[in-house]
Amino acid sequence: MLTSTLASWSAHDTQLILSCVVGLALIIIGISVLKIAPFLSILVGTFVAGFTAGLPLEAVAGAFSKGAGGLLGDVGIIIALGAMLGALMADSGAADQLVSTILKHSTPRTLPWLMALVAIIIGLPLFFEVGLVMMVPIIFVMARRSGQPILRIAIPALAGMTTLHALLPPHPGPLIAVSALHADLGMTLGFGLLVALPAVVLAGPVYGIWLSKRMHVEEPEEMGKLFTAESHDIAAPSFALSLITILLPVLLMLARTVARLWLTKGTFLHDAFDFLGEPLVALGLTVLFAIVALGWSRGMARDRVGGILRKSLPPIAALLLTIGAGGGLKQALVVAGISTTIAKIAVGSHLPLILLAWLIAVALRQATGSATVATTTTAGIVAPVVAGLSATHNSLLALAIGAGSVFFCHVNDAGFWMVREYFGLKLKQTVMVWSVLQTIVSVVGLVLTLVLWNALT
Repeated sequence: MLTSTLASWSAHDTQLILSCVVGLALIIIGISVLKIAPFLSILVGTFVAGFTAGLPLEAVAGAFSKGAGGLLGDVGIIIALGAMLGALMADSGAADQLVSTILKHSTPRTLPWLMALVAIIIGLPLFFEVGLVMMVPIIFVMARRSGQPILRIAIPALAGMTTLHALLPPHPGPLIAVSALHADLGMTLGFGLLVALPAVVLAGPVYGIWLSKRMHVEEPEEMGKLFTAESHDIAAPSFALSLITILLPVLLMLARTVARLWLTKGTFLHDAFDFLGEPLVALGLTVLFAIVALGWSRGMARDRVGGILRKSLPPIAALLLTIGAGGGLKQALVVAGISTTIAKIAVGSHLPLILLAWLIAVALRQATGSATVATTTTAGIVAPVVAGLSATHNSLLALAIGAGSVFFCHVNDAGFWMVREYFGLKLKQTVMVWSVLQTIVSVVGLVLTLVLWNALT
């Protein structure tokens, strides 16, 4: 039985739940009431949560350092490279060129829908963090040029990228669930598209249009300057060159996915595409390509190109520190044993399997701030009881887990802080923009997987 794999509830489990609540409450108070920098608030909240959970202070410090370093190692350099690329595209006129072409083929009414479609195309092979740093300059320039509220442009793009990240292979969460549950990859991809498209529509254009009428957000000054072209007499690059530049990392990562699925491991082509499609390599090569193609080859002085690259980094310093702190908080709670505690709560509820899997993923994401941790742990917990299910039901179960892993992401989530810092939001605004958006994706994902589950049973 599933419950036999977990020990009974203990006093430590109660202590751990309370410590999480106290730590998260301190973080929220520190940021929203005391106006302390998010990085420092999360640091204090992490130590309070870890200490009250029974961890020695040196263990909390070690977990925080490991979690912060691990997360920054994964996304920190990618964000820095993305900021460089965004600044180059904005300053060279490439972003304006892309936006002008999109605006020619859209109306104010259709623009949010078109942005969702662009985000889906760009986000299909990309990790969410990579897709976001690629889309941010387009979002800023598009909102500026179209005269529409920035949330009306940004929310559909965010919905398109995060939905694919949660539900569709080759993103890591869905792949982990497919592997652990022995689901069929092709079937999961097919059902994932059926579930993802309505989720994108509701969480993106529909919610974005609704929220932008009720919550006004100004373009943040510092980020706005980063994605504003300085006046110069160099002609803007062609649409084709601009498009190639922004799609280059997409194509490299897509080639990596195809190579992993269809080419024999160890062959030259497999290894070459596997290397070139690594996010760090793909974005690094794209920045180098942009330096040459958008800068030097078009007569832009080397000093000017170097200045663009340098000015792109200071605005993201606070973002990187905050994201690192969120990773530290997550790791401290994981070390304290929150995953096992949450699993005990969910498994003890005796709910239908697909709803149980979704709830376990929801609870683990709330506690750890990591979709990967939530997906991996949930799949491991439910794997022992899926042996008798069909491949169809295993695929739907993997999708339900993916949907649960993005429910109401909050202060221990790297994406929360990326959205807050990029768009200059207050804490409450970030909850409305990001946490609610994620919740819509999660709930729509659950409802549609339940419908398909019952229809195919």
